[in-house]
Amino acid sequence: MKVLQLNFEKGWRGGERQTLYCMRAFRAAGHDVEVLCRAGAPLEARCKEEGFVTHGVRNVPAQLAYLARAGRHYDIIHAQTANTVTWAVLTKAFHGRPVVFSRRTSFEVEPGDQWKTGAKWRRVDGFVAISEMAAAEPRRLGLQPVIIRSAVEPHAIDHANVDRLVAELGLQGKKVLATSAALIHDKDPLTLIRAVGELARTRRDFVFVHFGAGGDREAQARAEVQALGLQDVYLFAGFRKGVEDFYSIFDVFVMSSIEEALGSSVLDAFLQRVPVVSTDAGGLKESLADGRGVLCPVGDVQALASGMARCLDDAAFRDACTQRAYDYVRSEHDVTEMGRRYLALFERLLAQR
Repeated sequence: MKVLQLNFEKGWRGGERQTLYCMRAFRAAGHDVEVLCRAGAPLEARCKEEGFVTHGVRNVPAQLAYLARAGRHYDIIHAQTANTVTWAVLTKAFHGRPVVFSRRTSFEVEPGDQWKTGAKWRRVDGFVAISEMAAAEPRRLGLQPVIIRSAVEPHAIDHANVDRLVAELGLQGKKVLATSAALIHDKDPLTLIRAVGELARTRRDFVFVHFGAGGDREAQARAEVQALGLQDVYLFAGFRKGVEDFYSIFDVFVMSSIEEALGSSVLDAFLQRVPVVSTDAGGLKESLADGRGVLCPVGDVQALASGMARCLDDAAFRDACTQRAYDYVRSEHDVTEMGRRYLALFERLLAQR
């Protein structure tokens, strides 16, 4: 098969990593795979580094033009984001190819948008949701998505990258707690900062490192750190290439999201046997079920602080939950298996034509 991936995001987050994982899996299985993406974005650079054919364009009209002109040369068009699936179905009259959409969010569709979103989704040939939570809204609108969970790969640690971070942030001799999340409303960084503040009232043997790009809550987050006097405890590390390396020095990984379709960053923690403390938002509740971490109610500062303390201090609990999490991620979130499930869906769609 010849597969075109669509992802036009500006940054590098979980969806972009999953796009690259899909491309690797499809290529490893013997298929041709290319990507239509934003020119100059991290996804384009990463795909070029790995030898993939990339089609970098700068705006929506250029996306539409490429799909209308060249889309018919592919067997499958796989949209990895909500925006790109719009362009894929709008140009379907020109390219005539099966469109597959991977829904990576769990947002409820606004009542006034239901007719429009429902009409778009019904023009998709293969609808995939990455979790039960991501599938809930399309099911409510009468669709039946296939569940194909996001994947994570075993990672070869770049120890030089880790050493540079430790030296830069002064992490020597400290327990390291961390998150990897953009500073946006859905990730609720203010609750996380306040939970770290609660933990810091009883101990100062740790540093909390916040990895991730800025966003609509960045100014408030930085102000909250100042207001709570956490400047030496709560460090903003920004976006870092190779963030997967840093899990090797984490003592606890924390998520404070109020909305999350899956929370793929917790899968890295599972794979590297880092205990996870998380809110029970969306797909995070699925990922951390059955004792694979500490689940807390959304917005509960005290529960997050208590969970972090328990993971730091209770070695038996930490060992048990990380083993369960490791076994789970290796069986349910394997890249090869994810690719196999997508390819099986692609083949079914092509057989129906």
